[in-house]
Amino acid sequence: MLEATESIINLQEDDIDDNVLYYDYNIKHLLSLIKAKVPEDDNRYLSSFRSFEGEVFENYMYEKLLAYVQTQDEVEKFVLKGHHQSRDKAFANTLSISEKSQIVYRTKSREIGEFDALIFTKKELYFVEMTLVKSVLKLKKRLRKKKALLETIFPDYEIKALIILNEGVSGVKQLPPYCKVWITKSFSSQKVLDYLKNRRAYERKPKKEMDSKKMVEAQSLKIFPFRYYNTLSWITRSLRSNRNQLINMKFLTDPLTQRYHDLYTKIYLGFMYPSEFKKIMNIKADIKNDQKIIVALEKKHSDEIVLTYYIQYTRKKLDYISYNDEGAMIVEKKDPYGITVTEVYHVTKLMDKSFSLSANNIKTIANLLKESFASMDKR
Repeated sequence: MLEATESIINLQEDDIDDNVLYYDYNIKHLLSLIKAKVPEDDNRYLSSFRSFEGEVFENYMYEKLLAYVQTQDEVEKFVLKGHHQSRDKAFANTLSISEKSQIVYRTKSREIGEFDALIFTKKELYFVEMTLVKSVLKLKKRLRKKKALLETIFPDYEIKALIILNEGVSGVKQLPPYCKVWITKSFSSQKVLDYLKNRRAYERKPKKEMDSKKMVEAQSLKIFPFRYYNTLSWITRSLRSNRNQLINMKFLTDPLTQRYHDLYTKIYLGFMYPSEFKKIMNIKADIKNDQKIIVALEKKHSDEIVLTYYIQYTRKKLDYISYNDEGAMIVEKKDPYGITVTEVYHVTKLMDKSFSLSANNIKTIANLLKESFASMDKR
């Protein structure tokens, strides 16, 4: 189990020198606000500064981890990024480095996972989250998907998370048991900001090179083959494989399927025609009579699986329909360039008439899901 050093907890810089100053920072907007003398308590300034400070903290802690892993015998591999690695092009269906110098896994043109750092021991793989958030509530939602992705492409490792936070953060006890948490002293990005405002006022030290056989390029890692859309199609077909059942609950609740469900968040079950859909949803929408409204199974953070719906009007125009915790219907427009738009377009093409669902079918499936969640909750 990785343990933090006093140097990390106290944010000591003796082992990283000025390496944090060698990163590229997206600071143009913040500098324009400073030049315009926008007050520091102005929401525009606060938003821009917090984004910048989070970026600096991530780079700072990455440098600290680079120095740290060289002193830890249990660590076998550490993935390079930023100014330490040689390539900055993301490749499909593997781990690589994005144009923003982040460790990513992407399928075709879409990123489906990003990691602040990756640490390998003999049997364990830690993905690292370093953040200045005051509460871990939103962080919890990201962890499960990342863990499921790494379990899929590195099945021989036990996947864990290393979470690096600042003192004063709340909700740490709510994190899953696979999380190791380090809490550092309060972090300030003032030194980096001062340098970027006037680079001539400070002569940065030469870059401190990290030379170790433990350091590896992301694309050199051998992963278990995973085809994002092929797997999604297989799940959709398997859920409806038994024509005597509306949904194959045995397949749905299988641990492998549920790992994929964690990864995708939603999986696709079938479709409804507008005439049936309007029997269960009081929605005003310009839907063609032969339009397929896609029915999905969404996994909530509580592990409850609920029914949600997608209406794709054009290739890039997609509405997402769900219910909130109070039972009110919510209609949201999805990002036209997001992966959900591509997923729905993909599964719509593979669904023939046998995937059609009626309003009564939906009520039956909803009851089956509630019963399954209730029995799981009792366990």
